[in-house]
Amino acid sequence: MTTRQLSAVLGILLTSALAHTGLVPVAAAAPAGSGPDHASRPAAPAQYLYSSIGDFDTEVKPLADRSDIAGVQVVVPWKALEPQKDQYDFSAIEEALTYLQARHKKLFVQVQDRFFSAPTRLPNYLLTDPAYGGGAAATTNENGLGPGEPGAVAAQWNPEVRRRFQSLLKALADRFDGRLAGVNLPETATQVDLGKDHSGYTDESYFRAELDNMAYGAKVFKRTQFIQYVNFWPGEWNNDRGYMEKTFEFAKAHGVGLGGPDVLPNRPAQMENSYPFFERYRGQLPMVAMAVQEPDFEYTNPSTGKPYTKEEFVDFGGRRLGADVMFWATNAPWLHRPAS
Repeated sequence: MTTRQLSAVLGILLTSALAHTGLVPVAAAAPAGSGPDHASRPAAPAQYLYSSIGDFDTEVKPLADRSDIAGVQVVVPWKALEPQKDQYDFSAIEEALTYLQARHKKLFVQVQDRFFSAPTRLPNYLLTDPAYGGGAAATTNENGLGPGEPGAVAAQWNPEVRRRFQSLLKALADRFDGRLAGVNLPETATQVDLGKDHSGYTDESYFRAELDNMAYGAKVFKRTQFIQYVNFWPGEWNNDRGYMEKTFEFAKAHGVGLGGPDVLPNRPAQMENSYPFFERYRGQLPMVAMAVQEPDFEYTNPSTGKPYTKEEFVDFGGRRLGADVMFWATNAPWLHRPAS
């Protein structure tokens, strides 16, 4: 989790609504365990690099040949994949895939629909065509101490916006299903600025929209594992609205993998939200994919008072959270030492 992500999470805690709601299914369930074969699970997580697609040449290529790296996860903004409506550009993914396949490495793609900046990395038509009601919502990124830099999230709760996003997922599946190791959606944590919102956002509509995208992704990706990052839900803390529990049960029923943007052993916020459910559902999901991102190396382990070590990240991610794969930011210290 980035510093701004942490700020957003703290804002969620401050504004958490305690109302309880139920979930009406948003899509027909796929058979449990559908998709890629997951009968055998690795004894330890496979280690991958993590990078923006724009940094592939400078950050990934110098490290990709390491014997202890199984592949790469690249984060690609929606606009980079669909620069014009219904005109898709998958050339950067093709280039990365070709490069990695020549080295017998695998590729995961994260399709990014939210940003800690203005919505310039969403397709222009979403933001300008009245059919999409603005296409995005401003996020506050507040930490309770003052406003942070405003960001934006695609208005997935608008059915027309979600239809366009699912069209992108379908186009990706048509091109890459069975060729990519995995496709994932970004974390569930966000904080819409309700004072500026005209998109009709509610916590419930956002939650239902994200589950609908999960079900759709698992439907169109039949041979490539589809994954949703889940860490916090807006308006909820410690599963007090049942969102987190319903997410894991929904993923299990639809054959969706789950993961998260951070491995932070024993951190109180994570321990009160997604982490207990990763432990509870260990072995029941088709894949668990956890990331160790840039700021994670700056935190200290509450149990030791010292910065986390690679061994602590791997042990907690694998043994406690059940991770099959771990994505490492390229500034991880161990990546800049010889492979063991």
